[in-house]
Amino acid sequence: MYRVQDGWLQEARRALSPNREPRPAHCRPELLVIHNISLPPGCYQGSCVEQLFTNCLDWEAHPYFGQIRGLKVSAHLLIRRTGELIQFVSFDERAWHAGQSSYGGRTNCNDFSIGIELEGCDDEPYDSVQYEVLAGVTRALLAAYPGLGAHAIVGHSDIAPGRKTDPGKAFDWARYRQQL
Repeated sequence: MYRVQDGWLQEARRALSPNREPRPAHCRPELLVIHNISLPPGCYQGSCVEQLFTNCLDWEAHPYFGQIRGLKVSAHLLIRRTGELIQFVSFDERAWHAGQSSYGGRTNCNDFSIGIELEGCDDEPYDSVQYEVLAGVTRALLAAYPGLGAHAIVGHSDIAPGRKTDPGKAFDWARYRQQL
């Protein structure tokens, strides 16, 4: 069982990102956005994602990093392929995960959403432990934030269609929702 206290998931290791800011007045989490990430693409278990979200990535360490040089992004939480949890931004703050986005007629989804990154890529199956951890974390978030609901859980592709494809075709939505 996972617990959220004062905006932090108690079971997660914290790695504070500077890429965050207060939510606009009267904005509380009302949307959960599922993403995927791997750096370099398709490579897992390294520290590059954490370095990206904390603005410490060595842009010269891999040729791909030249394409994202200077990018300043974050997510609230990363679920590694092992199930390890790393939280970068308090759920009570605005993380920089959604970019240009809209949901339910509202733009700028970062204002009212929580972003969870799964270590992975669009076309490679996620690990079972990731589904288990994601479902447990989701239950904790639904309990902690009354404005969130199972009806408002989407992929990045749903709020930025044509621009984003994650969590991708390999993400098993039915399996995830069944575990909720």
